[in-house]
Amino acid sequence: MDSFQEMAITDETLDPPDWTEVEALSHRIVDDAITYLKDVRERPAWREMPAEVRSFFSAPLPRSPAPVADVYDDVARNLMPYPMGNIHPRFWSWYMGSSNFTGALGDFLAAIQGSNLGGGNHAAGLMDGQVVNWMKEMVGFPASASGTLVSGGSMANIIGLTVARNVKAGVDVRERGVGAMPKPLRYYASDQVHSCHRKAVEVLGLGNRALRRIPTNAGLRIDIAALKAAVAEDRETGFRPACVIGTAGTVNTGAVDDLQALASVAAEEDLWFHVDGCIGALIAIAPESRSLVTGIEQADSIALDPHKWLHAPFEAGCALVRDASQHRNTFAVTPEYLESAPRGLASGEWLHDYGLQTSRGFRALKIWMALKEHGVEKFGRLIDQNIDQARHLTRLIEAEPALELMAPTTINIVSFRHRVDGASEEKLKAFNTEIMLRLQEEGIAALSDTTVQGRHCLRVAIANHRTRRDDLDLLVAEMLRLGREIAVTSM
Repeated sequence: MDSFQEMAITDETLDPPDWTEVEALSHRIVDDAITYLKDVRERPAWREMPAEVRSFFSAPLPRSPAPVADVYDDVARNLMPYPMGNIHPRFWSWYMGSSNFTGALGDFLAAIQGSNLGGGNHAAGLMDGQVVNWMKEMVGFPASASGTLVSGGSMANIIGLTVARNVKAGVDVRERGVGAMPKPLRYYASDQVHSCHRKAVEVLGLGNRALRRIPTNAGLRIDIAALKAAVAEDRETGFRPACVIGTAGTVNTGAVDDLQALASVAAEEDLWFHVDGCIGALIAIAPESRSLVTGIEQADSIALDPHKWLHAPFEAGCALVRDASQHRNTFAVTPEYLESAPRGLASGEWLHDYGLQTSRGFRALKIWMALKEHGVEKFGRLIDQNIDQARHLTRLIEAEPALELMAPTTINIVSFRHRVDGASEEKLKAFNTEIMLRLQEEGIAALSDTTVQGRHCLRVAIANHRTRRDDLDLLVAEMLRLGREIAVTSM
């Protein structure tokens, strides 16, 4: 290549050729975002995508450039009007947080700064550690404990249960593997435990049978006597009881296990005490309701979700471990290319030593900004508000003969259904499912359904800072209307 050809080569970049144009578009996007949230109550809780929108997502790989304004127009037209809906005040499906604008700005700024939170000496790493410290303080963990921000509850539970396995294995399981353990381990949880725990024990090489589901009592809390009997039976038959999982808010009904009693059993039986607090751990900051999770501070590890009751934009989970050395010893690996330096960029803490990801997104900023803006006390009041709203809905259901409560309302989850005189369980399920689907399709509200003690029911999980009591009044009125309409058309 001659010198003339070398001069003709232009290095490319992804930065825009005209920052002025991008600045104008960015202002438009922020304006649209504010309108999007400001007017969320006026939009349907959910809507089906028309065929032309679905077909848009089948377009082939783009091979040539397009103006960024046109790209945003595609997003505004085909993506933004058809969300899952969890930011809507009448979205109560499964268990979701409803995000917040300041947190969204935090996500944007985190992406702009672009830091990788695997570790290193930089401000984002210090903020990550600060947010973890705040989480420890919220649930009553000591300052000496450790923790890590992760994608969500499933990963947070895996972190805690992995530390439990390694501590209780009886061998160096990292070096020798689970096949070298002198006795198979047993984990214990209620029969209402979240399915992510099955995935965890499978991933850990223990197998689904290693997780014993203990029967629950009338309040759908783990039966302590049955737990003790299961531990004794396993010990007698050659297994090693290793870990008991307490649930602070079951996904079906919001039941909270007796965490104090579980802490006592764990101490007596030499078990690791893990709390799945992805739904309810943060009740610890709620002034009126915090007693519901008394005992959580005694756990060896806790999983919790800032993207639920701290309303951080997805994703944001957190795993906390009381013994920081046990936590680090479970995950730390230091190859030559990740060695610490006495100063400079590599002199900071390697955050990847506390989890599975070497590359980690900057999740802390969106949590940090919202907590700084509102203060933890407001988030605690919002939790109490949701719990009080669930009690309000429960009272409406109990006062309405056409509706039936299917489980006690402990926190913010209400399990219930529409009655149909003389109908079989199969017909009741079909009837209530049709109500649920029409509520969604008409954009009124988003509910989910489940099965509690063998009976199908609808489920309202109020983890939403935009919900008002009149939204719940509307839900009951619309359910009764739809119940009458479906009964007429099915006759």
